[in-house]
Amino acid sequence: MSVSPPDFRVLNRRAFLSLSALGLGTMGLATLLNPSGNQIFKAANPVLHFPPKVKQVIYLFQSGAPSQMDLFDYKPLLNQMQGQELPDSVRLGQRLTGMTAGQTTFPLVGTPFEFQKYGESGAWMSELIPHQSKIVDEICIIQSMYTEAINHDPAATFVQTGSQLPGRPAIGSWIDYGLGSENENLPAFIVLITKNKGGQPLYSRLWGSGFLPAKHQGVQFRSGKDPVLYLGNPEGMDRQDRKIQLELLKQMQMSQFSTFNDPEIESRIAQYEMAFRMQTSVPEITDTSGEPPYIYDMYGPDARDPGTFAANCLLARRLIEQGVRFVQLYHRGWDQHANLPRDIRRQCQETDQASAALIMDLKQRGLLDHTLVIWGGEFGRTNYSQGKLTANNFGRDHHPKCFTIWMAGAGVRKGMVFGKTDDFSYNIVENPVHVHDFQATLLRLLGIDHEQFTYKFQGRRYRLTDVHGRVVNEILT
Repeated sequence: MSVSPPDFRVLNRRAFLSLSALGLGTMGLATLLNPSGNQIFKAANPVLHFPPKVKQVIYLFQSGAPSQMDLFDYKPLLNQMQGQELPDSVRLGQRLTGMTAGQTTFPLVGTPFEFQKYGESGAWMSELIPHQSKIVDEICIIQSMYTEAINHDPAATFVQTGSQLPGRPAIGSWIDYGLGSENENLPAFIVLITKNKGGQPLYSRLWGSGFLPAKHQGVQFRSGKDPVLYLGNPEGMDRQDRKIQLELLKQMQMSQFSTFNDPEIESRIAQYEMAFRMQTSVPEITDTSGEPPYIYDMYGPDARDPGTFAANCLLARRLIEQGVRFVQLYHRGWDQHANLPRDIRRQCQETDQASAALIMDLKQRGLLDHTLVIWGGEFGRTNYSQGKLTANNFGRDHHPKCFTIWMAGAGVRKGMVFGKTDDFSYNIVENPVHVHDFQATLLRLLGIDHEQFTYKFQGRRYRLTDVHGRVVNEILT
């Protein structure tokens, strides 16, 4: 028996409430079950061009540029040609940095570290990274990354913001702007920096919001008593006093907004309110003392020392569990122009176990099914020695023409080595992946079309990938 649909033009109040009760009740129940709601609709510019394979991202940025041929890109020919001159047919007149441009000779130097094949994929891995070697079938290694930038600051700025020039929004800010947060009590974009590490300086603009509203900038969590600076109440002020103060500030700010219509005023109000909620959420999330001993053992001895790379990896997992959209880790010290054999070993001891543990921990909790983990730096290192080459010591200069990163998790092929460099690890011979290609692929995994995702600023529509970039579909599931 068919029933004619009601004529909504003649519904009285009682009939309307009767017909809509189920929908209103469902909405109310959803609010009770998830007070923060589906935050994607709270984004400033909600976008989903495709069904997303990834909900959250952890980016383990290795600042200073790890040497690809000492970790992932095995080149036995370099060992055979140790001390011989870099052939002109390989260099092809490519530019050098100011640190080696004055050298009259460019002696090739192989790796002093042993390589073996691991896993079903048979990927070559260095003895320096035994823990990552155990998860080789969980990761996708891209050996054919390249960039135009040859110095650290523009290169790091490029891979983090899509431009070599300062002032553009960071990747995490773009993602926060487009997708919003899944936890109203924590920022969508959080930054963790390994403590007490020398190396190339890290500027806050690397996690800044650029021309996007300020509420989308990354929030740095620090180790120690105050994870977020100025979050606590001043002496003599309790939480209720702070709440009253924020209400008065909000009233004044809204009065300003009604006069000037400046969107940054709304961003400022949102940041005040977030800071108030973080007073209770941050101490809870940063206190890892309740983690079981086997978790600390998995991440390594440094995991019990807040602010170390291992402790930050563990904290990143906890943040992902709480719905934080984008967690950025920075670990400095990979800029090895001299004393590379000693220094790269130290770097790997600090990062290898925790990097692998993060993947295993996410996987055992089911979080890897919707989380993407990225490991890599801003460019590669040269196959020739910077300065004097000795029997047991050397350094490597910057090399933008090829470097290696890896990705693991949702939407990415497991146990895959993609791209190939020549026998000298100097030029790419198969499947080059530009920085903008990497960024386009990351956005695609999140359900975003990088060409359509733009923000209008000073009369021009900007995007993370600027004016080019392709999705690397070959590495996607």
